[in-house]
Amino acid sequence: MFTEDILSLIPQKPPFVMVDELLFSDDDHTKTRFTVTEGNVFVINGVFTEAGLMENMAQTSAAGAGNMARIEDRSIDIGYIGAVKNLEVFELPVIGDELITEVKVETRLLNIAVVTGKVWRDETLIAQCEMKIFINKINE
Repeated sequence: MFTEDILSLIPQKPPFVMVDELLFSDDDHTKTRFTVTEGNVFVINGVFTEAGLMENMAQTSAAGAGNMARIEDRSIDIGYIGAVKNLEVFELPVIGDELITEVKVETRLLNIAVVTGKVWRDETLIAQCEMKIFINKINE
């Protein structure tokens, strides 16, 4: 499902990859595509769980950071979800659904990034939240 390119941008490895393709990325915005598949670690009874949606948003953020690291010819840092705020899940996707996830960096301070994420299925917003991500700088 995922492109080999995405694996070079994020620290996660199969079967824990929750993004298939990087669609867009710049300093503050990232957009990815992901198709929910049978056998995904976050699928229960055919439904992609809330935890999977949060991980999808976090990995979208990681893909954007990884893309910027590649452009700047530096090592890819590892980020950890420190806090999730204002999580709203309007619908849970099912096997076969294609998700488009958008993440925007709201604030960066030292090794912390605050991002907002939104997950869409077709034209429907199905989840959104704010995340505080702690970044472990590799080359510092």
